[in-house]
Amino acid sequence: MDILGTSLRVCVNDLDAAIGVYERLTGAEAQRFQHGGVSVAAVGCFFLMSGPEAELSILRKITATIAVADVGVAVDDLRAVGAQIVAGPVASPIGRILVARHPDGSIFEYVDRKPAAA
Repeated sequence: MDILGTSLRVCVNDLDAAIGVYERLTGAEAQRFQHGGVSVAAVGCFFLMSGPEAELSILRKITATIAVADVGVAVDDLRAVGAQIVAGPVASPIGRILVARHPDGSIFEYVDRKPAAA
């Protein structure tokens, strides 16, 4: 699997206030999108998330988001090392995603920039 980078997930109460802080710290401009009922801002290597606690409590269980060249290849590699695919792959606004539990119990989201197959 070709890992391209990692994003840290940060749950915040006030997304608008947090965006200014993280834009200043990273020098990057926020890219905003929705993930279900959660508002998300990608700022540099951070995913800032704000929304209903019921949804955030699930998202907090995911340690980090890992950008990969191809989610399909990631599935094969993850299964080869004994990881459990918890969700996906599914299309999202930023590419295909899947959630996997590694053999040590860590949970990660994997994402690529490929559009969903028609």
